[in-house]
Amino acid sequence: MSVSEKTRRALKEFGLTEYEAKVYVSLVESGTQAASGLSRTASIPYSKIYEILGNLERKGWVETEQGRPSKYYPKAPSTALESSRARLETTLKSSQADAMEELQPLYEKKGVREKPDIWIVRGQNNILDKIRETLGRTSRELFVAMPVAPDPIVSIALPILGLMKEKGIKVSVMVPQSTSRETLRKLKTLVQVRTREQMFGGGIISDDDQIIILLGEDPLKGLTLAISSDHIGLVRFGKSYFEYLWESSKPFT
Repeated sequence: MSVSEKTRRALKEFGLTEYEAKVYVSLVESGTQAASGLSRTASIPYSKIYEILGNLERKGWVETEQGRPSKYYPKAPSTALESSRARLETTLKSSQADAMEELQPLYEKKGVREKPDIWIVRGQNNILDKIRETLGRTSRELFVAMPVAPDPIVSIALPILGLMKEKGIKVSVMVPQSTSRETLRKLKTLVQVRTREQMFGGGIISDDDQIIILLGEDPLKGLTLAISSDHIGLVRFGKSYFEYLWESSKPFT
């Protein structure tokens, strides 16, 4: 197979087995083939080729041209990938709903587990997930202080901030003066925005009951560590400090 390892991995992410990926790529490279020819060009045992072709047909990657012998041809990669993506999303949404229906009440049930006051969150993806979760749970008021406004966070935040505006949730966002005017304009259409010349830390406070403190040796290199807490004392301290900084910050106009 002449395609790269990256492409082979991608096909597996879309639900193809190693043999199925080999057969599909062979069809893309060589065009319509009979099962016997595919067995040779894709280096697949002949005893397995019909099973693999049947699987690919059911998954929407190949079609059959009737004849003696039958021949098989690949669907366009754009079509096959898009239909597979849609099926995977539908399956995941259904599975998510099934799991949430039973597991979330168990998770939230009081007395099931000893709940800590403070969590350490490591890694940018995990931190972004925690931010997304906190924004999605907010129902009344949100304070955000960002020492930098990296694109991953802005991209995640804007659609959620739009929903918050529709729900009437009060959102106050404080960012450094170095933030691009384009980003500031986008934020200003959705929330109250102020800027500061210097910011020595960042965080998010949601509904007076949840705080995320964002840490990292160099914020420009991405978020590396965060502290998440629902400790009422820490949340109140964080809110008081935010309000102090907010009063001395400059509204964006």
